Amino acid sequence: MLLDPGQGAGFLLAAVAITLAPGPDNLMVLSLALARGRRVGIAFGIGCGLGCLSHTLVAAVGLAAVIAASPTAFLVLRLCGGAYLLWLGLSALRGAGPFVPVAATGPERLMPLFWRGLLASAINPKVILFFLAFLPQFVAPERGDAGWQMAALGSLFALQAAVLFGLLGAMAGRIGGWMRARPGAGRWLDRGAGGVMIALGLRLIVMK
Repeated sequence: MLLDPGQGAGFLLAAVAITLAPGPDNLMVLSLALARGRRVGIAFGIGCGLGCLSHTLVAAVGLAAVIAASPTAFLVLRLCGGAYLLWLGLSALRGAGPFVPVAATGPERLMPLFWRGLLASAINPKVILFFLAFLPQFVAPERGDAGWQMAALGSLFALQAAVLFGLLGAMAGRIGGWMRARPGAGRWLDRGAGGVMIALGLRLIVMK
């Protein structure tokens, strides 16, 4: 068993908090669903979530190679990853503007929306760096190969993201109306996510 229950549960809680915080992916899901319907939002959302699998592969293979090749390189990667998480957290604390839906452009087939969502996530270089910074927080060295643990963690992240983004698409009408009526809600969600990212960034920098 690659992950123990405590390790998996702790990771899942952090992953859900980060996934639910307002960001480019879930705001795209919400805006598309509001403009074009729930089925479009679900298809695009599932694609966005599963697009994280590509970042999982890069992170798992890349980190394993760095660990095997050079402890110094891993230290540099860890410090850079921690700094990036701190920057994300501070940006989230300063951000969180109101939600604005996109304009409707007519009905679309669902499979192209799924692939569009998957590609939008897969080609985002910031997500690759985020995975390299986030996944090692939950790797337990005593449980063996770090690369396989990161593969399991990243797959868990992608699956929960696909489920949550799909649910966001399904409930977009209600959620979008609620967010537009209460613009402060998005700011508080961003602040919560920013706090999580700052805590993880500090932990990554000071960890031994």
